[in-house]
Amino acid sequence: MSTHRIFQNFLNLLINANHADGFSDALAVTGRALELPCLAYLAWPKRRGENALVISTYPANWVAHYVRSHYERLDPIIERALETTEPFSWDHREPHRLISRAQRSLLDEAAQCGIRLGFTVPIHNGASMAALTFATDQNDRAFQLSIERRSEVLQFMAISFDRRVRQKLSHELMIANVELSRREMECLDWVAKGKTTWEIGQILQISPNTVKSYLNNAKNKLGVRTLAEATSRLGAAKAVRQD
Repeated sequence: MSTHRIFQNFLNLLINANHADGFSDALAVTGRALELPCLAYLAWPKRRGENALVISTYPANWVAHYVRSHYERLDPIIERALETTEPFSWDHREPHRLISRAQRSLLDEAAQCGIRLGFTVPIHNGASMAALTFATDQNDRAFQLSIERRSEVLQFMAISFDRRVRQKLSHELMIANVELSRREMECLDWVAKGKTTWEIGQILQISPNTVKSYLNNAKNKLGVRTLAEATSRLGAAKAVRQD
């Protein structure tokens, strides 16, 4: 399949994506077509203490650990993305400048999960910031040639992906004009699907007590006393969005 057709298919997948899973599928399908299987989109949280939004085809255990550890605050690749608007290639063995011991440890952890070499496209939108990274587990010349040949298309992909995610998922955090954090919404959504606190903790790889805290925060923001009331408002908000 030509690069042009792959990109057009990618845009079609974005148009039809309604939730994070749909966007993840768009990355997975397109990555396989481009022979760039490891892709990760990261958007910085609006408020400190909240989790960054990560949509990726990276190993799930690494993504959960990265988000839980707030590694976006430490990651030297993200640090570089904050400083430039130009796409850049990177190698976990040779950072672009001196890094701390903690940053070195982060890159070594990522390498153990198969993220060794990459190409990152920074996306600066006024006050907001995101990045889309294409990565591989080998110092592979074929990967480098693919990046060089398709760099312009990959930049368009990153910009299109970021725009669609922000258009679609920003609305997903609103219930009756009340904005929940992404984790609060995720926990509430799983409750609405019949999952227990323990099950939600297993799915999101956080403790049951942390799940309870997110759910209590959601109830307080919505001004309700029970989870049944909160999930009822969530259902009503989804119904409005589908109309």
